[in-house]
Amino acid sequence: MKSSDLSLYLVTDRLLALGRPLVGVVHAAVKGGVTMVQLREKDASTLEFYNLAMQLKACLQPYNVPLIINDRLDIALACDAEGLHIGQSDMPYDVARRLLGKDKIIGLSVENVQDAIDANKLDVDYIGISPVFSTLTKTDTATALGLEGIREIARISRHPSVGIGGINQANADAIIAAGADGISVVSAIMSANDPQQAARELKNIVDNTKKK
Repeated sequence: MKSSDLSLYLVTDRLLALGRPLVGVVHAAVKGGVTMVQLREKDASTLEFYNLAMQLKACLQPYNVPLIINDRLDIALACDAEGLHIGQSDMPYDVARRLLGKDKIIGLSVENVQDAIDANKLDVDYIGISPVFSTLTKTDTATALGLEGIREIARISRHPSVGIGGINQANADAIIAAGADGISVVSAIMSANDPQQAARELKNIVDNTKKK
């Protein structure tokens, strides 16, 4: 497994960017402290997705921030992204690993304890514990796990973990305190009036909580 900084993991959504260009919002967020970016654009055509991926890759490379592609293995291969994130109903891990190679990052969403147990048999690089809290950003998710779900999964999992779902400045510290290695956010940065400042505040919360 490859070691990655999951502290502040941004998942994109153009519809939440308040009409601003996606790359501009992501660039500001990275300057504020985002450590990993996942391009998740469910409504984009293949060409749109590819073009966005290439733009983001060029934006992120100077900062050494990995670009992770959600679900679309073809896009990850086409743009030579640093990794791929898959869910329980996406491409099987072993197929994704065979096609991507051993040097790429692969993350896997887990929605319950059994998913986490099953993930222990796989050499994924991290798990996304989803959803922690109910969220309007993703409507196809399982029942919210809550902080107790984070604690239980973090306790049994052999993989680094990032919590996702309804996370913001008010509850970010609780996610880390419950055992997650990082937080994954969408609207808390994408819809912020100042994405750079929002990222800076979230990163400070994560770093300060880890020091306790």
